[in-house]
Amino acid sequence: MAIGGLVSNRNFGSFIGSGKVCRGEQSVLLHRGDRSGIAFVHGNMFYRKLWIQKANGFLSGTYGQFLQSTVHLDENTLKPLSISPNGRRLISSISLYHCEKSHKVYPQQRRRGRFGCYSRPSPLPGSGLKPNGKERIGKKSGTCTYYKSEEFDITEAKVDSLSSPDGTNEAVLVGGDMLEAVPFWQNFPKRWVIVLLCFASFLLCNMDRVNMSIAILPMSKEFNWNSATVGLIQSSFFWGYLLTQILGGIWADKIGGKLVLGFGVIWWSIATVLTPIAARVGLPFLLIMRAFMGIGEGVAMPAMNNLLSKWIPVSERSRSLALVYSGMYLGSVIGLAFSPILINKFGWPSVFYSFGSLGSIWYALWLRKAYSSPKEDPELSKEEKQLIMGGSISKEPVKVIPWRLILSKAPVWALIISHFCHNWGTFILLTWMPTYYNQVLKFNLTESGLLCVLPWLTMAAFANIGGWIADTLVSKGLSVTSVRKIMQSIGFLGPAFFLTQLSHVKTPAMAVLCMACSQGSDAFSQSGLYSNHQDIGPRYAGVLLGLSNTAGVLAGVFGTAATGYILQRGSWDDVFKVSVALYIIGTLVWNLFSTGEKILD
Repeated sequence: MAIGGLVSNRNFGSFIGSGKVCRGEQSVLLHRGDRSGIAFVHGNMFYRKLWIQKANGFLSGTYGQFLQSTVHLDENTLKPLSISPNGRRLISSISLYHCEKSHKVYPQQRRRGRFGCYSRPSPLPGSGLKPNGKERIGKKSGTCTYYKSEEFDITEAKVDSLSSPDGTNEAVLVGGDMLEAVPFWQNFPKRWVIVLLCFASFLLCNMDRVNMSIAILPMSKEFNWNSATVGLIQSSFFWGYLLTQILGGIWADKIGGKLVLGFGVIWWSIATVLTPIAARVGLPFLLIMRAFMGIGEGVAMPAMNNLLSKWIPVSERSRSLALVYSGMYLGSVIGLAFSPILINKFGWPSVFYSFGSLGSIWYALWLRKAYSSPKEDPELSKEEKQLIMGGSISKEPVKVIPWRLILSKAPVWALIISHFCHNWGTFILLTWMPTYYNQVLKFNLTESGLLCVLPWLTMAAFANIGGWIADTLVSKGLSVTSVRKIMQSIGFLGPAFFLTQLSHVKTPAMAVLCMACSQGSDAFSQSGLYSNHQDIGPRYAGVLLGLSNTAGVLAGVFGTAATGYILQRGSWDDVFKVSVALYIIGTLVWNLFSTGEKILD
C-alpha cells in the first residue's frame, strides 16, 4: 500500500511526534521540545472501505472511522519545506510491505519507520495515536515503511497509481484522497486463467463433437442416408483426429501451445459452421469437412498438455488437468442437452452454426490473455513466476524430438499401453451405453438419452475430486510415483469391479448405478496416466500425449467395432469381460513400469 499526505512544516518529525492530526484545510501549531512546525492536511484522510489484503499490501479505511498512523523517523533525514503561494507542497510517498514483528525503529535505520493503522468509532482530531488492543487492524506482525519526499506542482486533488516491476503497489495521495481497491479478478492467478481457458476450449471441443450424434438423425432423413453411410460419416472424424495427435504434440513443443491450441479451436469451429453447407453440396464434401474437424480437435490435447507443463507447478498438476478434462465431460452434457432443443426450434443446421460460432469468442479471449509460457507474459507478477518456475524446469523451445530416446524408455511404453487399455473400456461404455440401456434394461430412447448424461456428470465430478486428492497427497510428502500409481489403479480396478457386477444386478436402477460408479472411478485416471506425461518429460509433454492418445484413439476405433462383432455372436457379458481383462492388464503394466520421476530432459 502507499499512503501520501500533504504536510508543510519545518520538521516533519515534529508533526508526527506531536500525535495530532488536522482536519480539512486547517493548520495547527505543533510543539515538541524546542522545535515547532505547521502541519497541513488537505482533504479527507479516509477510505470508503476498510479492508486489508496481505498478498498485495493494500490497506484502507472508511469515512466515519478515524484512520490514525504513528510513524517514527530520524528527523535529520527530512528536509524542511513550506507551502508556497503557487500550491507547491511536500508529498510524502510511502511504500508499505509486511514484515516480522517490528515495533521499534533504531537510530541507525535512517529513513525507515513503522506504520500502524488503528480504527476508532468516532473521529477524535488532536487525540493521541496510541492504539489499544481492540483497535488493531490485521495480524500482530508489524508493517514497515520507506519514505521519500519530493516536490510536485499540485493543481487539483487526485490519485496517481504507480506499479513497480517487483509486484508491489504504490500510490501518491494528493489532497488526502486514497487509492481505490484493486478488483479481485485482477489478482486472480494467471496460471489458473490459462487453466480456465483450456477448460473452455475442451468444453467447446466436445460440444462440437457430440452435436453430430444428435443432428445425424434428422440429417439422415433429409438426405436419405442408410446405416452404412451414417457409420461412414461418424467415423470420418477420426481420420483427421488420428492424423494430428503426434503432429500436434511436435508443433506445440516446438512453437508453443498458445499458437497450436488457438489454431485448433479456430479450425474446428470453422469446420463446424461449414458442416451444413458441405452436407447440402454432397456426401464427399461432408466427409472431408468432418475429417477437417478431426484435424483441429486432434491438436487440442497435446497443445493443452504442453501449456500446462509450463504453467502449472507439480503441486497443482492433478487438479488443473482434472478441471480441464472435466470440460470435455461437461461439453458432452451441454451438447446432448441443447442440441435437441435447437433442432426442434430452428432446424438441424442451427446446432452447427450456434456451437461453431462460440469458438470466435473464445479465440478473442485467448489472444488477449494466453501466453505459451510464464516467461512470455509481461503482466505476470514476480511472486507467481517464482512459484511456477520453482515447480518446473526452465522451458526452452524444443528444436529436435529425440525419438530414439523417448521410445527406449519403459515408462513411455507403460503410458502407451495403459492408455490403450483405458480407452478400450471407456469408448465402449460411452458409445454403446444407449444401446445397452435400450436392449438390456428396456428403457425407451428418450430415457436412454437422458441417462447417457449421467456418466458424463459423474466423470466431471470425480475427476476434480481425484485431482484434489492427488495434489493433497503430493503436498503431504507422498512421492509423485506412488500418487500416480494409486490414482491410476483406482481408474482401472474401479471400472473393472463395477462392470463385473452388472451381470448380478436385478433392477435397472442398480445397473445404472453400476455404470455411473464405473465411469466415476474411471475419472481418477486424470490424476494417473493423464498427468504422467508432464511428470516424465515436461519438455516433450505434447509429443508424449500425442503418442499415448494415438493408441487411445485406436483402442476406441477397434473396441467399438469389436463390440459389434462380439454382440453378433455372444452377449453383453462377453463385451464386459474383454474390457475387464484389459483393465487388469493395464493395472499390471502401469504398476510395474510407470514412474512419476522425470526421465526425459
